[in-house]
Amino acid sequence: MSLHALSLRQLRALRMVAETQSISGAAHALGLTPPAIHSQLRVLEDLVGAPLIFRNGPHAFQATAAGEALLTAARRADAALQGALDEIEALRQGRTGRVVLTVVSTGKYFAPGLVGALRRQRPGIDVVLRVGNRDRVLSALRDGTVDLAIMGRPPRDPAVTAADIGPHPHVMIAPPDHPLSTRSEVSAEAILEQPIILREPGSGTRVLAQRYLDRLGEGAPYTEIEMDSNETIKQAVMAGLGIALISGHTVADELNSGRLVALRRHDLPIVRRWFVLHRADTPPEGAALAVWQDILARQGQFLPAPVSLAGAGDRPAPASAS
Repeated sequence: MSLHALSLRQLRALRMVAETQSISGAAHALGLTPPAIHSQLRVLEDLVGAPLIFRNGPHAFQATAAGEALLTAARRADAALQGALDEIEALRQGRTGRVVLTVVSTGKYFAPGLVGALRRQRPGIDVVLRVGNRDRVLSALRDGTVDLAIMGRPPRDPAVTAADIGPHPHVMIAPPDHPLSTRSEVSAEAILEQPIILREPGSGTRVLAQRYLDRLGEGAPYTEIEMDSNETIKQAVMAGLGIALISGHTVADELNSGRLVALRRHDLPIVRRWFVLHRADTPPEGAALAVWQDILARQGQFLPAPVSLAGAGDRPAPASAS
């Protein structure tokens, strides 16, 4: 016999006959006519090549040994199908599923804690965290390989739907013994005379720093040192290799402990914003929607606490509009 010839309708007819012990009872339970039940049983017996129901005697309309074997398989199939339907409903309601959340490199200082909290709140959802610079995050969004992203300035390409989740201050850092660290207002000229440590191309922090320095010096040249991680930049600044404009969230511990200071200027810190976003043409559903809503409900409480901007100016700069 071929499994492809079997149907759920035939198996349900067999099951109802065995349970009601009558053709008419099975027909009533299934909303069919007795001839239809009889026909389905006959086709099923022809397929398996053996009688499935006793027609006469003390065991009339009970399952034969062959019928019981088929009924056992049918019950397992029904249970598996019901399990699949339950799983689909859980996916639809956002109680289970897999969500890929990508975060720009600077976000790695708070993203693991956020993902841990999300997993504890929704243990049925597997939240996968990926970290990369801005270019890599944008590439993943374009390719559709991620569900949600956390980054700074939302991109124009691809088109996204973004929600503000909190402030993102950027500070100019120097070692505590640096000549500029005690000045109440560091001049533009003094900053541009220092070696400036920048992130690698493709980093949003690098773009922000370059725009700030170009505006500060009106295009005047300055000495650049390039490094590919915030950790390396922090160590380089502490070693006296130069100064850097960097996310305040990445240097909170160093500022609070006095291992680094934030230089004073009227236009520092630069306060930008963090956003959670998704592609505009693929709004989140199921588990992704649940995670999106959970992130928004936290209202940025997962972001690092406000840093002690030792040596910083008294008032923050306006948020960047770029």
